[in-house]
Amino acid sequence: QCAPIAPANAAASSATIMRTVRAPAITFHDGTGIRRPRRRRAGSSASSSAVSSSVSADSPASLSSVSTSGAATFSAAFVSAAVGRLIPDDELGPGALGAGVPVFIDRQLAGLYGRAERWYMQGPWGPGTPTQGYQTRLTPAGLYRAAIRSIDALVGREGRAASFARLSAAGQDAFLHRLEKGEAELEGVDAKAFFAQLLQNTFEGFWSDPIYGGNRDMAGWKLIGFPGARYDQSPWVGRHGEPYPLPPVGLRGRVEWIRSLP
Repeated sequence: QCAPIAPANAAASSATIMRTVRAPAITFHDGTGIRRPRRRRAGSSASSSAVSSSVSADSPASLSSVSTSGAATFSAAFVSAAVGRLIPDDELGPGALGAGVPVFIDRQLAGLYGRAERWYMQGPWGPGTPTQGYQTRLTPAGLYRAAIRSIDALVGREGRAASFARLSAAGQDAFLHRLEKGEAELEGVDAKAFFAQLLQNTFEGFWSDPIYGGNRDMAGWKLIGFPGARYDQSPWVGRHGEPYPLPPVGLRGRVEWIRSLP
């Protein structure tokens, strides 16, 4: 399993409360709207000289998807609720839930990334500075596990709900703002650092290649007009200002191909 593909310098703005989204049924691996990208609809009209998006091609060979099975020790309820507030559905398309971001996060935390197997994880573990990156002895999976447990306990102590997932949408937004500002006192976890990790992983799941479990139906790519993993862009070099008419293609092919695979 490869490391997630992260968008560079992803920006976010204050969220507007969107309609309620029903989370898909997810079984998380063993081991376990606040801020959202500003949405702009990408141009989709085709010029007369453009290649038709219906040009036929062979479907790629079927690839086995990573299964999401095992005992759930991450809180699927928390992750689904949180990412659903960070990138909610709106009139331009599905948000994090519809794009499968919880599945992406689950798969990443269950693999090499979640275990930090390719990272230097020895001491010292000082506070560090913002430019020094990840500064904790916890692996990403351990960070999620400890933070979710502490968050649900804090929500329960405050008497507003039994867990974060049971808060109202406005209550979830307010609590996520507290995490972002570092104002929530979490046991053994830096709230601000966890929020940054959650937001980064949410962006990654929304815009990474669908082969990693997120960006379902390439919803994130369609939103920003990204062509995906097309092998040849030479016909479009120098054609500035023209709408790009072709649909995005992932590592497994087009959306229509992926849907037809077993």
